[in-house]
Amino acid sequence: MVIAGLLVTAAIITGIIVNHNDPGVLFAAAAPLFGDWQPHLGPGTPAAVLIAFLVVAKGPELARHRFALPIAYATSVAFTFSLAMVDGWNRFVTRLTTDDEYLHEVPGVTDIPAMLRGFAARIPDFQPDSWTTHVSGHPPGALLTSVALDRVGLGGGAAASIFCVLVGSLAVVAIPLAVKNNALLPFLVLFPGAVWVGASADGMFMGVAAVGIYLLTRKPLLGGIVLGWCLFLSYGLVLLAPLALVAVGRRIGWAVAGALAVVAAFAISGFWWLDGYELVKLRYYQGIGDTRPYWYWVWANLAALVLVIGPAGVQGLHRNKWVLAAGIAILAADLSGLSKAETERIWLPFAIWLVVGAAKLDHHKRWLTAQALTALAVNHLVLTNW
Repeated sequence: MVIAGLLVTAAIITGIIVNHNDPGVLFAAAAPLFGDWQPHLGPGTPAAVLIAFLVVAKGPELARHRFALPIAYATSVAFTFSLAMVDGWNRFVTRLTTDDEYLHEVPGVTDIPAMLRGFAARIPDFQPDSWTTHVSGHPPGALLTSVALDRVGLGGGAAASIFCVLVGSLAVVAIPLAVKNNALLPFLVLFPGAVWVGASADGMFMGVAAVGIYLLTRKPLLGGIVLGWCLFLSYGLVLLAPLALVAVGRRIGWAVAGALAVVAAFAISGFWWLDGYELVKLRYYQGIGDTRPYWYWVWANLAALVLVIGPAGVQGLHRNKWVLAAGIAILAADLSGLSKAETERIWLPFAIWLVVGAAKLDHHKRWLTAQALTALAVNHLVLTNW
């Protein structure tokens, strides 16, 4: 825990020094977090504090309730939404409507088959029809999700942000089911990473991925299909492989078949995942990925991770197959050089599994208090971009 605290402190101090001497090179004013130092209160503050207090006081008891899972899900949605409301409703509904986001491209998708066939060609930057930043940086599944919401009458920033919160909060239910331990529930409800679930697409990815991992433990074919879909939400979700192997055990054949069916469907439609991945690496270094220094982010990313998983997550990092699998995925992402900053949201699908070890901690209420304070402090001290 001391080492984690020193890591966060070093990352913050170094970030301040670098931003002062060379503004813009980190492209993160509140490094190691992507946002701005801006202490503030908001309409969500009272609700967030009240929910945190109730979870600390009653969470361990309610984790043993017969309806523990639906209670935890509803509470997670409420806590995440309350944290988002600290920054206000307008900011919540406009986070996914900027020129860099998926919703910006939705009106232009009038022919889905044609979009899929031409998707890869539009990934590189500096051409008239280049995809916007987030669309170019992800496979077409993420854009297709936004298009689908629009087609069923749920277009716009409000629906997209609420969808991210509702889907992201499914992880709070899926993970205890996968690891067969409801004692995790209050720790997952107060997961500090909830700050970035409301609202970012990566929060939604976290929920889908967690459901896929859970399904692998029960229905490997169905789980493989869901995780196959994850491959087309974010290229980085290929790193779910270690978690998938832990979940599926010897029934890996069915899981692989399900995932390959999704890959084949996209290939037949005109998009080959490997082509997209190679081009997205090119696009990454055409933008701020080439500016942000590897020497800082390779360790500052881990400082951001500490703030995402909270003190209980750090204290629970011990020998556990789920934690080990998530750690392998994160280490690979970090060393790759393709994760420089913004990892507090990008790593959400892996980071939340690091909290699994918290269930074995003594003095649950003390650690839950630490989790709640971390989430509240981050949300009130930093005006995050997500």
